[in-house]
Amino acid sequence: MAFIRVFLILYFMLMASVAVGHDARPIYVDIREVQQHQFAVQWKAPSSMPASGLPTLSLPSLCTQSGASVSGRIGGAYTVSASYVCTAGLAGQQLSLKYPGNNPGVNTLFRISLLNGEVRNQILQPGEETLVVAEVESLTRVSAQYAWLGIEHIFLGLDHLLFVLCLVFIARSPRRILVTITGFTVAHSLTLALSTLGFIQLPIPAVEAVIALSILFLAHEIAVADRSSWTWRYPVLVSSSFGLLHGFGFAAVLGDIGLPQTELPAALLFFNIGVELGQIAFITLLILGIGSVTLLLGRAHGALLNGRYTGLAGTYVIGTVASFWLLQRVSAFST
Repeated sequence: MAFIRVFLILYFMLMASVAVGHDARPIYVDIREVQQHQFAVQWKAPSSMPASGLPTLSLPSLCTQSGASVSGRIGGAYTVSASYVCTAGLAGQQLSLKYPGNNPGVNTLFRISLLNGEVRNQILQPGEETLVVAEVESLTRVSAQYAWLGIEHIFLGLDHLLFVLCLVFIARSPRRILVTITGFTVAHSLTLALSTLGFIQLPIPAVEAVIALSILFLAHEIAVADRSSWTWRYPVLVSSSFGLLHGFGFAAVLGDIGLPQTELPAALLFFNIGVELGQIAFITLLILGIGSVTLLLGRAHGALLNGRYTGLAGTYVIGTVASFWLLQRVSAFST
């Protein structure tokens, strides 16, 4: 029962680490060429950033702003919109993002859509203030950046992590974990590709609500602990079924980021590879953490770490969080 004893400890470790990570949600900068040398610019900063700490976006000196900037909030995020005329275009030009103080440790995702249909997707890392717009898309650069975005999304996506955590808890043995996670991977890879390429589209608010429901379902299954149920006997069926919906969630993230049309297959492939690498890293850390805490606890027993009660406490916390997400996401249907 060592697995159950450490479940609550690992869960709160996860909650603490991800809570820090959610403060690092990226800034999105969307630049669209609407007519030759005329650009519509909008950037969004997460609501977790204080208004006094918002950065200022500067375009090259050859660009002149036409009209006043418009600022506001959309879905809780801070937004600023403006129009510019850039006589020399933006390819090869330098953009800058400067903070009134220190960068709070967030990435900035730039999406630059040109009039000829080409799209540049570039990342400005924390600590960097300037970015040179790529002349052409590079397969190597696109592959590396989208793989990193996939890894980053997994570690910032608490709902996906909790779903995987519950799957690992139910599967338990290394072989069953491998089969269960493989089913989840194949399923979400399929719908990620189909949705991103436009073959299947589902309303994202409904998808996000069902993702929360999937976590609540697994938490209930763990709490009931009916080993004769299909969930416990064949966890790969559950991981595959709900994995199809999680794929639509991943596709929504890609939709926000955007895909370079000239390197679309590579961007899609390496984003998915990044997601899988993130999952593997998380599961590896989880198993290593279980082993380490088990060794530290040894045969120690206590009221807090008593197997059955610890497992129940952990699943009730997860179920409560999932219930909150479900209600929050369902209530968003009417807004």
